[in-house]
Amino acid sequence: MRRGITKILWLKSIASDDLIPTRTEISAPNATDLTEAISDVDGWSLTNEAIETPDMASTFTSSIPGNDKADNSSITFYEDQFSDTMETLLPKGAVGYVVFLRKGDIPGSKSMDSFPVQVASRTAQYNAGNEAAKFQGIFTITSPPALDAPVPPAAAETGAGTSTVASAATRKKAL
Repeated sequence: MRRGITKILWLKSIASDDLIPTRTEISAPNATDLTEAISDVDGWSLTNEAIETPDMASTFTSSIPGNDKADNSSITFYEDQFSDTMETLLPKGAVGYVVFLRKGDIPGSKSMDSFPVQVASRTAQYNAGNEAAKFQGIFTITSPPALDAPVPPAAAETGAGTSTVASAATRKKAL
């Protein structure tokens, strides 16, 4: 992730079976830009459960690729004192897609990852210290993601863009 460059979106739907969204799908009203509301991101990668294949001819235990598995994945958000946008957008059980534009919105760049997800839980993070109020969304990845996909070509200037969670110069985070 690149602070100030990476974009993280919530998409309601993706029509293509290959999970690669179009420019229209990564724009409002289908997409919401979560980037400005995010404090931390964890997981969002695949691991392989290798299968050991020892043989009697060697003391070395070789292995072959096995099943792929998604790591536990979460996003920690700043809680907005005046808006319930995030709570409405991402309730427990919500189904959609988390899309990472790792290098930003650069059309043609093979840096878009699209994860089909369900919100497993959304929990406030309580803290009496001097820091912004936060909550964490835990996501289950429901099928194989599309990784390293090309960012779709830019749309003609129409004034429509991705809706954003943050508002008015990013509201002051509630303590």
